Amino acid sequence: MDSFARDHLPPRELWPDFLFTRPEYQYPERFNCVSVLLDAWLARGWADKPCLISPRRSLTYGALAALVNRIANVLVDEYGLEPGGRVLLRAANTPMMVACLFAVLKAGGIAVPTMPMLRTRELAYPIRKARIALALCDGRLVDELREAGGEGLRVVAFDTDAPEGLDARLASASDAFTAYDSASDDVCLIGFTSGTTGEPKGTMHFHRDMLAICDGFSRNILRPTAEDRFIGSPPLAFTFGLGGLVLFPLHVGASTVLLERAGPDDLLEAIPTFRPTICFTAPTAYRVMLARRGDADLSSLRCCVSAGEALPRPVYDSWLAAMGFPLLDGIGATEMLHIFISAKVEEIRPGATGKPVPGYEAKVIDAEGNEVPDGTVGRLAVRGPTGCRYLDDPRQRNYVLHGWNITGDSYMRDADGYFWYQARSDDMIISAGYNIAGPEVETALLLHPAVAECAVVGVPDEERGHVVKAFVVLAPGHVGDEPMVKVLQDFVKATIAPYKYPRRIEFRTELPKTASGKLQRFRLRTE
Repeated sequence: MDSFARDHLPPRELWPDFLFTRPEYQYPERFNCVSVLLDAWLARGWADKPCLISPRRSLTYGALAALVNRIANVLVDEYGLEPGGRVLLRAANTPMMVACLFAVLKAGGIAVPTMPMLRTRELAYPIRKARIALALCDGRLVDELREAGGEGLRVVAFDTDAPEGLDARLASASDAFTAYDSASDDVCLIGFTSGTTGEPKGTMHFHRDMLAICDGFSRNILRPTAEDRFIGSPPLAFTFGLGGLVLFPLHVGASTVLLERAGPDDLLEAIPTFRPTICFTAPTAYRVMLARRGDADLSSLRCCVSAGEALPRPVYDSWLAAMGFPLLDGIGATEMLHIFISAKVEEIRPGATGKPVPGYEAKVIDAEGNEVPDGTVGRLAVRGPTGCRYLDDPRQRNYVLHGWNITGDSYMRDADGYFWYQARSDDMIISAGYNIAGPEVETALLLHPAVAECAVVGVPDEERGHVVKAFVVLAPGHVGDEPMVKVLQDFVKATIAPYKYPRRIEFRTELPKTASGKLQRFRLRTE
């Protein structure tokens, strides 16, 4: 067995506390998560039930299982994959991407999904950090990957007619494969963070973690059934997407729609066609979808999940008014694998993120790690059945404190136990002694019809220490000039406390974002 991942887990004393007190989190010592998520449905007789749906190719549960087994056989017999071996995956959201990921896990390997938008330099980092020697890649995306990996990386293309590609080898491979007898705490996934705060970190997750998020947020908050059909925008390499578009639907025997392009316009076109019932995307996408929906038939939707960024109250209110049901907010982290604070639809308190998902605990702490009284802003600390284990990274000491995961978010808890997002901890701006949450200013700006997108950061100022600066992308038909600066400043003053208004405004045509669409405010700060 390749022991690299286990050898490079953080020291045990730096792990967070893990909670497995609830019955749904009781897992056997040995199991392979693919056996639970896929093979179990065949044993139930659901081989012909729709599973993965896409414009180019759709697979039933039986067809997916057969494809996974063929790929697993090729990985082991032809490419020499050993249990514990890392396999990089590079593709858009396609059925073949899912099949390759499950094949790696079923063979006992460790999947390292990457986003198709990453460039050569960005790909080189996880290859080097995780010491990857084998990659499965969409045939349209191999050039940059080969350049990033050099001679030490074997790149095998799929969804291609090339004779040396994976598809050619699958024709003669057996569709029977016995899942590797994994331990529940064997590493099966290394998810790299999106880089919103700098160099990405490799987060290591076990087979039990893949089920824990299904038995946590999905079972207790989302509550899907086998009749649901999922759709969404997040890449499968982003753990928000992996959970919401693959693990959650397959955990209950549902189906999922996979789109290679899943911007707001693409979703508006796909939803009437494929009739999904559950959607996962970011707040910005919901805002754009409302503005552009026209006569698009979105009536099949019954539940929509918003995460990846804080959900502004104006977006929540507009969606509820237009659709008749609320957006389900939630906060998750790559380190925690998925959402750990949210609220059932009937328990939503507008503006609040929610309460800890059953099985998780959360509190608000000060700089020294002491819990603060309700109504006080501080750092969010959380623990539960999942938690942070960085791949050979000194930043583990920063993320885990006294057994709690410190997410880097500033929150306030009210007397009823609801958690209210304030800002990323590094997005809190102290100006002339006032604490100003950047996202609150962003929410105020977004209420103005001239603002399409915005990001707010603190910038140095000799007199005040820092002042609020807004980077604004205007909606079509509006001009970014001095009169517009004053219009927006006055609008914010009239919307929230005047001292929070942006003293500086810079107009941009676009804002820096990660490949998963999250704002990179740190880039704006460092400019």
